Amino acid sequence: MQSSGINVILQEKNIQRLLFEGLFVTIEIAFISIIIGSILGILIGLSRTTKSKVILFINRVYLEAFRIIPTLVWLFIFYFGVTTALNIDLSGEVVSIIVFSLWGAAEMGDIVRGALQSLPQHQIEAGKALGLNYFQLYRYVLIPQAIRRMIPGTINLATRMIKTTSLVVLIGVIDVVKIGQQIIETSRFEFPTASFWIYGCIFFLYFIICYPLSKISKNLEAKWIN
Repeated sequence: MQSSGINVILQEKNIQRLLFEGLFVTIEIAFISIIIGSILGILIGLSRTTKSKVILFINRVYLEAFRIIPTLVWLFIFYFGVTTALNIDLSGEVVSIIVFSLWGAAEMGDIVRGALQSLPQHQIEAGKALGLNYFQLYRYVLIPQAIRRMIPGTINLATRMIKTTSLVVLIGVIDVVKIGQQIIETSRFEFPTASFWIYGCIFFLYFIICYPLSKISKNLEAKWIN
């Protein structure tokens, strides 16, 4: 009976549900959040290079809020707290995208800030000596060089965001983990070891998505930064 547990993932309907229902939702949430978070993060990162103490303070509070408070708590705050307080109805998918985008923006902002501030000071001085204004200095000198330093960290952040999407199951989102749980519940009497094979399959799906990204990040970091 134990060896028959693998049959639960060999059934066509279960594979289709895991791939085309569960995994699709997981990738959709992660992809949209990465895009929005990256755009917002670039703007936040640029603002963190300013000398304004007010802007720096606001950015610091924002960053620390998402570093100190777990992502799961933010999901609960938005899904149960904010929606109730504002009397609005948001689906779990929308809440997940909002939370992951804000979290990604905070982390991306720190990556952008670090990349810009790591550039040699003489690059800025040379740009000013050529008569470039503030926007020209960033557009033609700083940002093109910082991009190379940002990419490895950005890819690593994307990997973390994809893995963390597994938390959305706790606010009712039907992602790959939730689909797996549903299959286990309907198959556990026929296949007692269904949970082992289903969660093993989910592990493999996350692995084939995240591992290549992790390797690319490490290779780029070794090539461009070290």
